[in-house]
Amino acid sequence: MSSLLWFRRDLRLLDHPALAAAVRDGDVLACFVLDPRLEASAGPRRLQFLGDSLRQLCENLDGRLLVARGRPEELIPRIAKEIDASAVHVSQDFAPFGKRRDERVSAALGSVPLTATGSPYLVSPGRVTKKDGSPYKVFTPFFREWRATGWRAPVKSGAESAGWLEPDRLDIEQCDIPDPGAALDLAAGEHAARVLWEAFVHDGLERYAQDRNRPDRQGTSRMSAHLKFGTIHPRTLVADLDPRRGGEPNYLRELAFRDFYADVLHHWPGSVWRNWNADFDAIQTDTGDDAKRRFERWKAGQTGFPFVDAGMRQLRETGFMHNRVRMTVASFLVKDLHLPWQWGAQWFLEQLVDGDMANNQHGWQWCAGCGTDAAPYFRVFNPTKQGEKFDPSGDYIRRWVPELRSVEDVHLLKGERPQGYPAPMVDHSAERGEALRRYQSI
Repeated sequence: MSSLLWFRRDLRLLDHPALAAAVRDGDVLACFVLDPRLEASAGPRRLQFLGDSLRQLCENLDGRLLVARGRPEELIPRIAKEIDASAVHVSQDFAPFGKRRDERVSAALGSVPLTATGSPYLVSPGRVTKKDGSPYKVFTPFFREWRATGWRAPVKSGAESAGWLEPDRLDIEQCDIPDPGAALDLAAGEHAARVLWEAFVHDGLERYAQDRNRPDRQGTSRMSAHLKFGTIHPRTLVADLDPRRGGEPNYLRELAFRDFYADVLHHWPGSVWRNWNADFDAIQTDTGDDAKRRFERWKAGQTGFPFVDAGMRQLRETGFMHNRVRMTVASFLVKDLHLPWQWGAQWFLEQLVDGDMANNQHGWQWCAGCGTDAAPYFRVFNPTKQGEKFDPSGDYIRRWVPELRSVEDVHLLKGERPQGYPAPMVDHSAERGEALRRYQSI
């Protein structure tokens, strides 16, 4: 008996329920299918993180990882037939693209079952519901029920004792693992995820509540990309959280938000690019040539607002941006520049190493006011005050905006600007008023 383990967003060997299920079926062939559609949309840094994670996974399997390029609905049935697989094992995917892909693969497999065990989440989408079975639209009651629902402890996957099949014996063309040569500020792969997490638990968790909103400090765990690609499972993280430590409730809440947004996308798949709250379809946004020029300045970090520009330049240079800054630059795009949130969401997906469809799209909709639990429409982030509050010494701004490194008044409160740094592209007070007018009109 043999089975096929199809890796997707679970590029690890530890705490892997689908792997454990595959091992119980007999010898296992490990494979990863490089779908050209996802490859084209990933962006060089996310593709680099994927490639680096796959290389480590392949090394951990002593080279016994089949990596092939093509459409999964064509490749997976071919591979399964060649090894006479009794089943194809996967971690369940709940995103709209993943669900459609798996439906096609399952149909193409015929009598060979596509068996889903586990998911990338603590509590899989669809499990947390109201008493009448309907999904939650507000985070706080979801969070209460989510905690009450609970989750299993990490599993022993049995990777050490598995009988791994040799992919070289198959008549399937293997492809090179992606290596676009993009520089990353975060090491990829399962080992790197474990090392990074253990360091955070040891030295960062107790300060998390105080430091998590400070982009000028190393106050976050930086686990988002590892969770995106499944080089570590959130259950592994939660198993190390100690309720007696100061950062535990805040960190657990962030993991719950990740599950909540996945649940929202599962129940409302159309919200991936459309307003979750259709009332906001009537909002006036700017989309002409001048709007596109403003969008380019925002992307380049040339808005003339130091905190916004620091975030946008960090994103372009590293593929990462601190969450507090993400909220600020998103508010600026939607409420100061009056541009569609979809423009910003698309740019983030192109740039972010941790770009996740559910988190990204619904985080943007929170800022735009059109999503679940959305920020009240009258809440417009003041980009200067956000910088003053969360980067008080200006260290973050100076790191990413070299024009301001030697300036004492880094937030430019006195209005004096060094040569070469642009003037503010908008008057925040005036654009706040315009944003409120547009929101109140609907």
